[in-house]
Amino acid sequence: MGTIVLSGTVVLVILGFGNHNWWLAAVALLFLYVHYGRGSSSASSSGGAPGAGGGTPDAYRTYRDRRDRQARWERRYRRERPLQFRRQERTKGS
Repeated sequence: MGTIVLSGTVVLVILGFGNHNWWLAAVALLFLYVHYGRGSSSASSSGGAPGAGGGTPDAYRTYRDRRDRQARWERRYRRERPLQFRRQERTKGS
């Protein structure tokens, strides 16, 4: 979405050479994007764990969601197909 906003801003700046109101529209577009478009990442970083360090909390949250989803699928597979799961574990151990 950032590239769309930046390319729209460039178009508005180019149009602004003929009519300066387009420059105001470009500034307003950038303001709205920074304030609302990226607001979720800045809000989550300020509300994150106090000892989180310099890492990005959204990246870790995405990783954790993916890991939890994979674990749920594996538990479901073990529950629904116990024979196939035991066979896979046996061949994996050899």
